Amino acid sequence: MTASDAEKAPTTEVPAGAPAEAETPTAEETAVEAVEAATEETEAASDEAAAPAPEAVEEPAAATPAPAAAPKPRAPKPGAPKPGSFKAPSPVVVAQQATHHVVAVPVVADVSEERMEEALAHGLVEDGVAYVIVDDERVEVGPAADDDALHAYAVAYFELEASVERFHARLATAELGPKDIDETLAHLDTAVSTPVVVGDLDPVKARLEEIRSEAVAVRDRILEERRVAREEALAAREQIVATAEALAAKPEGQVHWKNDTAELRSLLDAWKEAQRAGARIPKDVERELWKRFTHARSAFEKARKHHFAELDRANTDVASRKEALVAKAEELAQTTDWDRGARGFRDLMGEWRTAGRGRRSVDDALWKRFQAAQDSFFEARRSASDAEDEALSGNVEGKEAAVVEAEALLPIKDLQAVKQALRPLQDRFEAAGRVPRADAARLAKRMGAVEKAVRDAEEAEWDRRNPEKEARSSGMAAQLQASIAALEEEIAAAKKAKKDTKKLEDTLAAQKSWLDVL
Repeated sequence: MTASDAEKAPTTEVPAGAPAEAETPTAEETAVEAVEAATEETEAASDEAAAPAPEAVEEPAAATPAPAAAPKPRAPKPGAPKPGSFKAPSPVVVAQQATHHVVAVPVVADVSEERMEEALAHGLVEDGVAYVIVDDERVEVGPAADDDALHAYAVAYFELEASVERFHARLATAELGPKDIDETLAHLDTAVSTPVVVGDLDPVKARLEEIRSEAVAVRDRILEERRVAREEALAAREQIVATAEALAAKPEGQVHWKNDTAELRSLLDAWKEAQRAGARIPKDVERELWKRFTHARSAFEKARKHHFAELDRANTDVASRKEALVAKAEELAQTTDWDRGARGFRDLMGEWRTAGRGRRSVDDALWKRFQAAQDSFFEARRSASDAEDEALSGNVEGKEAAVVEAEALLPIKDLQAVKQALRPLQDRFEAAGRVPRADAARLAKRMGAVEKAVRDAEEAEWDRRNPEKEARSSGMAAQLQASIAALEEEIAAAKKAKKDTKKLEDTLAAQKSWLDVL
């Protein structure tokens, strides 16, 4: 019963016939105290069920101990209900409680005089004791000075009736848990089995039995939903742990440290969210799962730290090697021995490629220094080459004139005359001196072509005048001529005999071609 209900409930007045001053409590006061005790315990149990569950500790293995839960207020001991304690809730409260379907709840203030008289007819007062008639038997309900004192017990009857309907209305809401339902049923059973009210209890008992079946169904449904939710929550926790263990068991070569670390962090967030918003699982199971989860996270973190420690060591080694290469490059960039410098930078570049990869920022900075030294050397060599080419450009004309005169000797008709004319031209070509590199290659190629033509002519002349070759050619020619004559006679004889001569004619044609070559 809420404070607003208490304020709106009608105040029960003490009957005029009750003694004003007495050492023992009046019948009305005793009845009211008994009914209030039973009602307050019932509503305290319901409020406890409706209160939010205490937030679960996010990490059971956390270093900081969780604060002790605040002690719950002790529920009042059950006692006999007092007349007047079952105060009728307001229509607004009834409407708020019936969220799924509307259940009519009697309001004590609206009880008609006729119903009140019917209730009073089930009670009597004898020798200062109030009785209620149950199954034609008198059951003592409490003290009463006279018949007027029964009115308070009748009011308590209608309040008991209203409490049964209020319980029915609350079954349709999410206010009551299985424990609340069982406790409320037990309290109502006590209220009707050991009554402290006056009225017809048979309809109240019958109504309570009707509501009991619905209450048991609601309780069983809630228990089943909680069981399913616990199983799903347990499966979700086990999946979190299994995923974490799989991440921790990965071979180091297959681990993507950034993504896997982020995934492990999201698994921890999922665990916390499951604790906060999910169904509760048994504490011993949760502790065991948390132990496995923590072990997996610790193993992964240990491997991650080891990996990055090794990576830092390797990066340091790579940086040291490349730092040494940069120092050599910067020293080599000062040389004016262009050939030695070019070979040196080629070798340093090969060493750089085999030095390995380090931390990108460090590698980039060292590479910039290495490249700057290399660019400085080759820029200096290019400047020196340009200056040299400019100084040698005057020799191009004399060298090219010698080449032009040499090219005029081609084609060769008189080998000896060409050789005599070429020799002084070659001397002039060499005497003209060095020329820029681009011109040197071009002119050397042209002069080389003339010299090759002379060498080819000399080889051809030698081949033609070689006695050994001439003798070999003469002997082979004689043999071919004799073979050709024999083949011709054989072909003629075959034709007279009308035989196939194709094979003989092919051989004859081949030997004639060989003879032409000789």
